Amino acid sequence: MNRVPEILLCVVLGVVTLPFFLIACMIVLWSVGAPLMFSQPRCGLSGRIFQLFKLRSMSDARGPDGALLPDDQRQTRATAIIRRLRLDEIPQLLLILQGHMALVGPRPLLPETIESFGPQGQYRCSVRPGLTGWAQVSGNTNLDNQEKLTLDLWYVAHRSTILDLRIMAETVGVAIRGEHRRIDRIDAALQWLKDQPPAKSSLKRTPA
Repeated sequence: MNRVPEILLCVVLGVVTLPFFLIACMIVLWSVGAPLMFSQPRCGLSGRIFQLFKLRSMSDARGPDGALLPDDQRQTRATAIIRRLRLDEIPQLLLILQGHMALVGPRPLLPETIESFGPQGQYRCSVRPGLTGWAQVSGNTNLDNQEKLTLDLWYVAHRSTILDLRIMAETVGVAIRGEHRRIDRIDAALQWLKDQPPAKSSLKRTPA
């Protein structure tokens, strides 16, 4: 997507979602307490590190061994709804305006995760990470890590303005109806990856 309409869309989304974000902030303070924001380093375009932040939706509850409890045990019913509606991601609109992220693209991952992907991780980082992406509207939490990576790689190879608009529209539908595995998309992405000639196995690409 061209940068100008992306910025305009970010501003509109920011204005429209601001009241819902303020309500979400109050819910977080009431249900899991301070601090409001969660922050963590993530990989951006060309592997550059930036600080991702989002509304905190889980507590720091730990088990007897001192380890953090599973995600579903650290969130409340209210914060689970916030996560489903993606209200916790609203602060990332600022990161899009700053150029660290895009409205649509592979979700930003930890540097060590990208490094573990090898050449595929480099290819994945040839575009800006997104607020939502092809994997997020194709199953998201119902997908394993390899399926998410394959869908992300397929997106990088096939991305277009039309596809980005489709993903944004489907993101609204996912927030309303919930996440469902799209086997057809997973199979198509796996077949595309399998069909890549050996000479292109590194999947290198000029950053966009």
